Amino acid sequence: MFKSLISRIILFNVLLLALGVGIFTLFHLYREQGHLIGATRNHANMLLGTIEKSIFNSMRLGNTSEVQAILETVGHGHGITGVRIFNSEGIVLKSADPEEIGARVNSQDLELFNKNLTEGFFQLQGGARVLAMVRPIVSDERCFRCHGDGRRVIGVLNMDFSLSEMNLQLRETSQLFVVSTLIILAFLAAGVSVVMNRFLRRPLEKITQCMAQVEDGDLTVRMQSVQDDEIGQLMDGFNAMVGNLSRAQNELETYHYQQMERVDRLASVGEMAAGLAHEIKNPLAGISGAISVLSEDYPEGDQRREIMLQIQSQIGRLDKTVNDLLYFGKPGSPEFLFTNINDLIKQTFLFVAQHPESKNINRVEELTRDLPAVWIDRKQIQQVILNIALNAVQAMTEGGVLTVVTDQLSQERKNWVRIRIADTGPGITPEVRAKIFTPFFTTKTQGTGLGLPICRQLMEQNGGSLGVESELSKGAEFTLLLPVLDARPRSI
Repeated sequence: MFKSLISRIILFNVLLLALGVGIFTLFHLYREQGHLIGATRNHANMLLGTIEKSIFNSMRLGNTSEVQAILETVGHGHGITGVRIFNSEGIVLKSADPEEIGARVNSQDLELFNKNLTEGFFQLQGGARVLAMVRPIVSDERCFRCHGDGRRVIGVLNMDFSLSEMNLQLRETSQLFVVSTLIILAFLAAGVSVVMNRFLRRPLEKITQCMAQVEDGDLTVRMQSVQDDEIGQLMDGFNAMVGNLSRAQNELETYHYQQMERVDRLASVGEMAAGLAHEIKNPLAGISGAISVLSEDYPEGDQRREIMLQIQSQIGRLDKTVNDLLYFGKPGSPEFLFTNINDLIKQTFLFVAQHPESKNINRVEELTRDLPAVWIDRKQIQQVILNIALNAVQAMTEGGVLTVVTDQLSQERKNWVRIRIADTGPGITPEVRAKIFTPFFTTKTQGTGLGLPICRQLMEQNGGSLGVESELSKGAEFTLLLPVLDARPRSI
């Protein structure tokens, strides 16, 4: 039961209600007890005042026997458990119970007199709780004839008033409050339960069922909200979310279908291109050899020899395109070795330095020492670094800075060696950056559009990745991630 949110809310509300009603009930019981004690005290004072006046009138006339009769008459009934007169030493002189005469008064009654108190509460030996009241009897001129001259205490009038009736009334009131409280709590708990079940539990169960249907793949599920409150807003939000998911799924299916068609076409084109490239490569080699032989028949400076050399240059360009097509259609299997990436970068940048277009380029190498060895194909990764570096050099037509940085990176619970190659060229627009890894896409007049796709393919074959970031007029930065020993791929 306590695993249910609704049950916990109901229990919490019932406990709060019980606490609130309980405190309210105790406050009223305490207040009722005060009222009953006050009423009992007033009633006892009235009785004691009446007895005191009657005794005083009898004693003023010197009729002491009538005092005893008065005490015996009023000493029974009206809640009085005892009425007596005792002296300052605590000896009972007169009493409604003749057997008490000459005995010592109750110690609590005597203590009230000795402490100059007029009333107090205590329990008798039988367990009954009483209100004890004492009134000193002081002599005046009318008492001098019998009790001698001078004002002094000639006795203490004492009355014990039973609180049994008050306690019984208080008990009945308490029982009434407790029963009323329990009934109120029962009605409140039932009301809270009904409200929670009607307006919270059922809608939540419906939402849970609909979520389970969505989890099973049914995106046609919708809920009809009947309440214009938070639950209704939650249902409307659920409907909107499922609607968005349904539209997104349709768009993804359409996009996936288009991509599959494109992949099929590319695969077909790739196979056809590889076949054509293979068929073209041999004739190109023969044509190149024939042109080379024919060019030797013409002397230096002959215009026909220059034409032959241009034809041979174009044949070389065609041969490179054919080789790229063959490599992209069927790349070779990598041969993995433990490699120090810093040494590989230094060797590769020696080739970059010899390139004719790198004369106005400043090269900066920030290579972190003691990098862990990487498990890669040296030739393939060198080809990637060389291709990216030459692209950067060609982008900085007016000169610039080519920077290469190496460091170690922990990402996705793996350790990587990171290579960053940055230039200060014009940068790459977002539109072009989204397509630079697409086969046959190029912005160069003599490019094949296969360089960067081949680079990414080689990085993936070596268990790494290739990415690019760029801002217009701030250059571009390519990031290569290569796995260290604990994440090396295996050759097949």
